[in-house]
Amino acid sequence: MERFDVVVLGAGSAGETVASSLAEAGRSVVIVEAGRVGGGCPFVACMPSKAVLRSAAVRHLAGRAHRLAATAGPVDLGDAAGAYAAAVARRDGVAKHLDDSAHADGLTEAGVTLVRGRGRITGPGTLDAGGRELGWTDLVVATGSAATVPPIDGLDGVPVWTSDEAWTAQELPSSVAVLGGGPVGVEIAQALVRFGCRVTVIEAEDRLLAKEDPLITEVLAAALRDDGVELRLGVTAGSATADGDGATLHLDDGTAVTAERVVAATGRAPNVGGIGLDALGVTGAEHGLDVDDRCRVSGQEHVWAAGDVTATLPFRHTANYQARVVAANLVGCDARADYRSVARTVYTDPEVAGVGLTPAQAREQGIDVRVATMDLGQTAREAAEEAGGGCLEIVADRARAVVVGAAVAGPHAAELITQAALAIRAEVPIRVWADVVQPFPTYSEAWFPALQDILG
Repeated sequence: MERFDVVVLGAGSAGETVASSLAEAGRSVVIVEAGRVGGGCPFVACMPSKAVLRSAAVRHLAGRAHRLAATAGPVDLGDAAGAYAAAVARRDGVAKHLDDSAHADGLTEAGVTLVRGRGRITGPGTLDAGGRELGWTDLVVATGSAATVPPIDGLDGVPVWTSDEAWTAQELPSSVAVLGGGPVGVEIAQALVRFGCRVTVIEAEDRLLAKEDPLITEVLAAALRDDGVELRLGVTAGSATADGDGATLHLDDGTAVTAERVVAATGRAPNVGGIGLDALGVTGAEHGLDVDDRCRVSGQEHVWAAGDVTATLPFRHTANYQARVVAANLVGCDARADYRSVARTVYTDPEVAGVGLTPAQAREQGIDVRVATMDLGQTAREAAEEAGGGCLEIVADRARAVVVGAAVAGPHAAELITQAALAIRAEVPIRVWADVVQPFPTYSEAWFPALQDILG
């Protein structure tokens, strides 16, 4: 048996971060990965999706060039299928053509032993990696998550993509039906519709991005409708049947949607099956490993978890944060995770971002809430750019005079939200934040009137 201080099961973002950090701190570390080193984010999710969305946004902006006085007349956008092929070529370059060698080399250069193979826990302190027995003092589970397909009758008999497949496909379908109006579903919908694909989004909730405040989500819904996306909200698909080379989804309101391809964007499930958790007595992890604020698996002294496998705010930045917490604890620090300021970001046009509590969530917690909003269309920056406007929302704890939540739908929302994230994490008094001088002309100026409104 080969013995190591730490065995990391899974070499996605969280696994990479914790393994390299510990190796650089002098610990002996082995990381076990059956798929691509780096996980899904660089190859089939975050990076390829943002690359295509950028191409789609520029194409959309080019179509508005004459309205912004960049050209004397409308621009001919040319062949949509050819443009999409070019976007795919750029996307594949951003995603390194699914080549994980740079990630693998980075780990080995940091001093991490990389074992390619499927890992399975065989008991306390032991793990099998394709017949190679590894001993550990501490184990870090970072196996990530996998896209799921909803159990709809007949769906297995029609053309279906998961989100991973949608972001790596080479062809542009003539039409798609997107199951799910969450962050992944709306990003796919906008990317495809702006290249001429006919897109229908089917969402069981009565609005998109159901976890965000309706004020914010309606801004995105209006933008998608303006792009040509058909939104079927408050309905579900009860069954699917083949329709030539495509599919027909039969909805519970008695209507049907026909498309060349169905895209399943209804969620992801943590990868906990078949990794041997039962050998440690860990059960009931189907919805994610339960961890404490140190990211230690509940009931285990030397087993830790980070990333999507914990089902805690499943973003890459959360995974990296949890990995840093784990690594710090394994080198003797007392690090504890605080998720209050972890931002939720959607990279559509307009972008949508939120942090902390929504007004409804704050009220459910018994907080004396004060909410203020600001129309981004009223900023000087919007007058110059005509980027579509949007809105900003602040949720404050009236008693403590601090912000507990915020959301933005509009240009640069993912960047704007970082001010609120810092204010929430540091519990900055509202009067102090309101005294920050925002540069002119910027969308960030919108924070000031909203904060002033809260202050009365």
